[in-house]
Amino acid sequence: MKLGVIGLNPGNGHPFSFSAIVNGYSDDGFAKSGWPVIHDYLRAKDLADFGFPGVRVTHAWTQDAATTRVLCEASLVDHAVEEPRQMIGAVDAVLICRHDHETHHRMAMPFLEAGVPVYVDKPLSLDVPELIAFRPYLESGKLMSCSAMLYARELDDLRATLAEYGALKVVRAAVVLDWEKYGVHMVDAVLNLGYAKPVAVTRLPARHDSFAIEMDDGSLFQVDALGESTKNFRLDVFGTKRDSTHQLFDNFHAFRRCLGHFIRMVETGKPQLDPNFTLTSMKVMIAGNMSHAQNRRISLDDVGL
Repeated sequence: MKLGVIGLNPGNGHPFSFSAIVNGYSDDGFAKSGWPVIHDYLRAKDLADFGFPGVRVTHAWTQDAATTRVLCEASLVDHAVEEPRQMIGAVDAVLICRHDHETHHRMAMPFLEAGVPVYVDKPLSLDVPELIAFRPYLESGKLMSCSAMLYARELDDLRATLAEYGALKVVRAAVVLDWEKYGVHMVDAVLNLGYAKPVAVTRLPARHDSFAIEMDDGSLFQVDALGESTKNFRLDVFGTKRDSTHQLFDNFHAFRRCLGHFIRMVETGKPQLDPNFTLTSMKVMIAGNMSHAQNRRISLDDVGL
């Protein structure tokens, strides 16, 4: 299976990390890449942790040709292309590794319309007409989009023992930077616990992005996107019988699991993530933006998707 990797954003090294998890990496190439954090966690892994049988990232494109060459050297990618559509007919699937959701529809649709399966970095889109256009591809196993924190290894025990918590009262999440690009990590991670469904979002008065998400079991899910802060990807879970705290720092295995699910989707042609999960997550994000703009509680029914 040949994969293509597309795009790059400041502060988002997913093209480098995703490609390296599939292909392995060049130590010398990564030393020159400008991504020391990624380089450090790659070097901490055993060689057996890399790769999927019969799968390679073979093509790459970023907005800057010199950056593309650095990516190819660091993550052992054979072909740098001058324009993303050159990958159509050359690869079996593509990974769009940009987190600026405004570009996702424009970049993904040529591949989807050509029958090429696509993974899109979170958030998929915060535009309702775009999400409506994406829906058939989510349902047909041609499109997957989520935060890799959905698969965070640090939440394995919580997912396995959730019944021991009794009734959940509050799930509180803290994350760096902003709501749209980083709050979605925690939204996906918590919705994947499956204990309840979100029904409404209210922007809270704070100097940072803070949102109260009402769940249909009466519990509260709060997300604080702290802006510039110490590194935090933290969940606090409070139930009637048990509580716990979880720091989500193992990006490598979260990314690897996410890639594994996408590869499985390409192999089988079947969604590996419920399309309604992705659309509900995006509705939460949109409702948060609407609440911020309108200074009121927004029901997910008001989103119109």
